[in-house]
Formats: sequence, structure tokens, C-alpha cells
Amino acid sequence: MAAIWYEGNRNNEQNRREKDGVVYYIRGLREVDGVRYERYGIKTHFIEKGEDYIEVLRKYVAPLYQPGDVVTLGEKVISMCQGNIVTMEEVKVGFWAKFLSKFAYRSATGTGLSEPYKLQLAIDMKGLPLVLWASFRSALGKLRGKRGVFFEILGREIAGIDGFYPHSQFDTYKTTAVLSTTDPVGVCAAIYEKLGISCVLVDANDIDVEVLGKSPDLNEVTDANLAERIRDNPAGQDDELTPFILIRDIGDAEAEPFVPLVAIDKPEH
Repeated sequence: MAAIWYEGNRNNEQNRREKDGVVYYIRGLREVDGVRYERYGIKTHFIEKGEDYIEVLRKYVAPLYQPGDVVTLGEKVISMCQGNIVTMEEVKVGFWAKFLSKFAYRSATGTGLSEPYKLQLAIDMKGLPLVLWASFRSALGKLRGKRGVFFEILGREIAGIDGFYPHSQFDTYKTTAVLSTTDPVGVCAAIYEKLGISCVLVDANDIDVEVLGKSPDLNEVTDANLAERIRDNPAGQDDELTPFILIRDIGDAEAEPFVPLVAIDKPEH
């Protein structure tokens, strides 16, 4: 599936709605397997380390939720609530991180491991020998036209590191890295048990959508189907503050008026 890129903040004021004190933005229709889904980006405050994600969802999502809806949860926000973060002050960048980062691929959506702090964090978490081996195998893979070998070897724990972005819209993410969510399936199960909200924990960006966990009532729905409902990354990559996307099957009903965004060929590096 080709990536879908958009530029800037997606919170078009013409798509803004409010209900029971909750602000949300229409994100348009998406048809998956013959079903018409309307998506709503739910606006929150900037969620900080240690907040209770159950209470955050109770405040922002529960007032809008209807039986049959599915809510996607941005991994970064849930990890922040769990306190799974590392600050630059906690990372001491060494020779190998500085050296290897010069050869790392810089993606269009972030600095990746070309950021020495992020590479040092990978070394701290997995050990220098494994990172050197992954770097060597990655270099061989690139010669053969294959990317992604580095993360295949080090695993999702490293691939899921998010942050240390000097150009982030949020100061927190300039000096903080967010790690992978702990027990994503358990997180979704707890939300469903306590709030009755069907949910999916995702790592989503303008390149891909990865389903990390889902509430037990969705076990019969494929990850591919769930990911396709938000393939265009309606949560956004800018400063939208819409980490929760409510997805609603509207059947044959008329969709909300929606001013669409214009996709671009690729982002600027």
C-alpha cells in the first residue's frame, strides 16, 4: 500500500465540531471491505508523563462514543501515560553512536537513528555488539537494495523509539524519547473492561500503520482491516493533538460535510 502524505496541521476549522464540551474534527470517509467509515479526530490537551489513560479516555472519548464505534489510540500517548520515556539528560552519547549515526538512514518523517542520542539509546538497550552486528548486516542489505535489516535484528523495541526530534512542534519531544507501550493488548483490554470502548493501539504515521494491540471484542477483525480504516493517518503528524481517532460505521447514512486535505507526492526532508 502506497504511503499517503499530507502537509501541516489537519485540524481545518471548517471540519471542527463540538459536543458536550469535547472538540473533534471530521476526518472524512474511508471505505474498507464495502463498509463506509467516518472518522473523527478527538482533540485533547497535551498529555504528559504519568497521566491515567483511562481517565483521559473517559474525559474525551466516552462523551462521543457509541456502541459499534472503534477508537484508535496513538502509541506515543499511551507510552507517555505509562511513563515509558527517556530524556536526553539520561543518555550519554559515546563514540560509536556518533560514528554510526553518520551512516544511518534519515526518513522523511523524522531523524531516525541518524540522531546520535537515539542511536545511543539503542546501544544502551540492546548492547553495543548487537548494534554493531545489526549495522553491519544493514550495510550489506543496502548494497542488495534491502532496507529495514537493522530493525529486523534489533526488534520493535528499538524501531518503536519515538522522539529526540529537534524540529518537533512540542518542546517535550525535542529532548524526550518515548519507548514502546508496555502490554498493548492488556491496555486495550483494560479500556474495554472499564469503559466499554472498543479500541486498537496503533503505531501510525504517513508511511504505515501497525496494529500493536486490540480489545478482545475485536479479535475476529483482522489487523489489516483495522489498519486500513486509518491508512491515511487521520491523527496527523503535526501539532493536531488528536491522538484518538473514533471510527464509526455510518452505513448508508449521509456523511458529515467535510473539507478534504490535499495529498502531496512526498514530504520535504
